[in-house]
Amino acid sequence: MPTIGDQHIVKSYDEALKRLHDALARMAGLTETQLHKAIEALEKRDSDLASQVMNADHEIDEAEHFINDQTVRVLALRAPVADDLRQVISALKVAGDIERIADHAANAAKRSLVLNQLPPVAPMRSLVRMGKLVAELLGEVLNAYLTNDAERALAVRSRDQEVDDLYSSLFREILTYMMEDPRTITSCSHLMFIAKNIERVGDHATNIAEQAYFVATGRSLNDQRPKRDTSAFEGVVQD
Repeated sequence: MPTIGDQHIVKSYDEALKRLHDALARMAGLTETQLHKAIEALEKRDSDLASQVMNADHEIDEAEHFINDQTVRVLALRAPVADDLRQVISALKVAGDIERIADHAANAAKRSLVLNQLPPVAPMRSLVRMGKLVAELLGEVLNAYLTNDAERALAVRSRDQEVDDLYSSLFREILTYMMEDPRTITSCSHLMFIAKNIERVGDHATNIAEQAYFVATGRSLNDQRPKRDTSAFEGVVQD
């Protein structure tokens, strides 16, 4: 029969797990909002909104630090096994992905401030379309992770190729636009960097999908993600 002390330890452990889950949910919500704002700032050429995204990045960094600390607490309080261990370790990994997503949103917002000082260019419409798709997938995968929905996570993972296709198409569109009108080279160069940031958000969303599936099922996804050949673009754009 468990003693009062044992019951106290279990209660403290459960409370620590809940704090970890709640902190991750809050961090996810903040980051999802940041990405939506960054895309809206691009679409509307809204410099004030872009500045908000950049200035709020520290909140997500602080949330990640809290989750890291909370993870150590949970591990020290009672060495978890099986389902609990998967939940704790995946929270650490997902927090890292979420933090990087927030960084990419901030980078996109920073470059949009420069774009707003230049004449608009046509490929922006394709960039915004890609951004909205990635924001949609991010919302789906965060919900899948927080609700242990393996099927929903797989559905997001399977759509990663859509993002890659849009990115490749946008890259070609931007290059064509620059060749046809060299005056747009500066603007289009910034679009390339933003497009790469958004494409990387899609990759991090896929990482989260794989963690969500692992937490929900206890099984890893060992098959390779479907990728078309984008080697011509690798190394051209880094941010």
